[in-house]
Amino acid sequence: MGSAADRVKNPVRSSVWLETRQPARSRRAAQPAGLDRERITAASVRLLDAEGLAKFSMRRLAAELNVTAMSLYWYVDTKDDLLELALDAVYSEIAPPPADAPWQDRLRAVAAAYRGLLVRHVWVSPLAGRFLNLGPHALLVTRTVRDVIRATGLPPESHGGALAAVFQFVYGFGTAEGRFARRSAEAGLSQDEYVRQAMAAIQEQPRLDGLVEDSPGLMAARDGATVEETLERDFAFGLDLLIAGIDAMRDRGQ
Repeated sequence: MGSAADRVKNPVRSSVWLETRQPARSRRAAQPAGLDRERITAASVRLLDAEGLAKFSMRRLAAELNVTAMSLYWYVDTKDDLLELALDAVYSEIAPPPADAPWQDRLRAVAAAYRGLLVRHVWVSPLAGRFLNLGPHALLVTRTVRDVIRATGLPPESHGGALAAVFQFVYGFGTAEGRFARRSAEAGLSQDEYVRQAMAAIQEQPRLDGLVEDSPGLMAARDGATVEETLERDFAFGLDLLIAGIDAMRDRGQ
């Protein structure tokens, strides 16, 4: 594999998936028994889910695997390599929808899977634009998304805009949803409890009158729905708007 120093000099090639140099045979013979990239990657995902991105380190991962930190360097050059491997691993959770389904259903399925990924793995959103995403699972997701966008009937020059509209919406929605769920859990509250306490605290502040004057109406519009139910409804509606927009633009030939 290329050295960490070489990859710093050439950021465009800074990807664990662009390695070219293989470890020498003598190094492979000395690798720690029972350790491999698959096991290291799985442990990285578990740690990131449990403790978050800020606390992730080679030393912490080594302790989780009950090995020395130096042992990890037989398999990766840097912590970024581990993050890139973990990111690609969780992309495997986005399964391609049935190829013979209508494109609208396929788009909803992929969008829902991506949203779920962002909520389950809160650390994914800050990493998604940090790496080249050249791993096998990421490339499969990219191929799936492009196939769905092509099936919409939009002209090729509009594919990029349609893809951006849908998946930037999903990225933003899922990122906010995941972070709110994590914040509520860290406070020891359900999401509904967190909302109620937050609204009560805001209403006690006179300087925030303008912010909360519409709150009773907004809360009533939920019609007793939980935060989770409201999110499901809002996500489905937002995605329907985007699909309707794609249909409209296709019919206009744009």
